[in-house]
Amino acid sequence: MARVKRSVHGRKKRREVLHQTSGYYGARSRRYRAAKEQLAHSLQYAYRKGQFRRLWITRIGAAARQNGTTYSVFMHGLAVAGVELDRKVLADLAVRDPAAFASLVEVSRGAADADAKPKRTRTRAAADPTG
Repeated sequence: MARVKRSVHGRKKRREVLHQTSGYYGARSRRYRAAKEQLAHSLQYAYRKGQFRRLWITRIGAAARQNGTTYSVFMHGLAVAGVELDRKVLADLAVRDPAAFASLVEVSRGAADADAKPKRTRTRAAADPTG
């Protein structure tokens, strides 16, 4: 049976780890063992961050529905109104201060209504192709 030589794949694996950790401080970007350990921790933190974002979006969506709107309409209205609160703060407001969140929903609703495009009406000439 032929001998398996792993040089190419092992080198590629180490190169990818060191590439992902470029920019880290000291040995964490230079030595493979330290870089591999730091990369594992970094990926854990990144996953945890995504979990929190998902939680915040769920809380904001639930509070928005209680106030008669949806998450996407609410967030669009805030963007149009120029309110720059991040999801973490909005979720905290939704849980701890529902009255303040309700006032933000009103601000969002007013901005979304002002931004809404009027519905196009078809004229008789445009509707009749023989015209």
